[in-house]
Amino acid sequence: MQKLMSRMRAAMEKYDMIEDGDKIAVGLSGGKDSVALLTALSEMRKFYPKSYTLVAITVDMRFNNDDTDYTELEKLCEKLSVPYVIKRTALADVIFNIRKEKNPCSLCAKMRRGILHDAAMENGCNKVALGHHMDDAVETFLMNLFRGGNIDSFCPVTYLSRKNIYLIRPMILASEALVAGAANKSGLPVVKSKCPMDKTSERQKTKELVYKLNKEYPSFREKIIGAMQRKGISGW
Repeated sequence: MQKLMSRMRAAMEKYDMIEDGDKIAVGLSGGKDSVALLTALSEMRKFYPKSYTLVAITVDMRFNNDDTDYTELEKLCEKLSVPYVIKRTALADVIFNIRKEKNPCSLCAKMRRGILHDAAMENGCNKVALGHHMDDAVETFLMNLFRGGNIDSFCPVTYLSRKNIYLIRPMILASEALVAGAANKSGLPVVKSKCPMDKTSERQKTKELVYKLNKEYPSFREKIIGAMQRKGISGW
């Protein structure tokens, strides 16, 4: 966890992600990335030079119209002394049964983001922390290039003017392996995704491609990130 926090601090300082008095909503999906993010941000409150508070928010898609059991996440938040909010929704029913989306991932992500942002505002937060890491940024870059012919990725910090809220990604300089290692070694709870698209999406295919390219071209991920930083792509 110390190595992860070191990479997070570097990103937070490089991109001015946090200011004194910030109230940050952490998007807590239950995956390894989000639980590692929450745990690290909670621990960093003890020594980070700028003071901030946290709220963890989970958007439950309710697959099969059943409430997901987030008991382990509730216990984690209690242990970390972080308030926890669960937003129950009908997203799974709308996307898979009512609209019967053939390519549901994009719409699902958009709707979940909207619910998360609104929940953050309802809880008085001015920032939302997302669990995207370096691998996510590289995958997004390649997906935009291959699918749309664009040189683009998500930004380290994004301002949503319509909602007057900032999105921050404190783990963008940390590899997925580092994040996963921190979560595993710390024994953090993970809630397995019930999404039928899990491990079959376009992003999963891109993830596998990045893995292959990184084996053939050492430090492939870091080189992509370095190129985006040198050219200032998407605020990098």
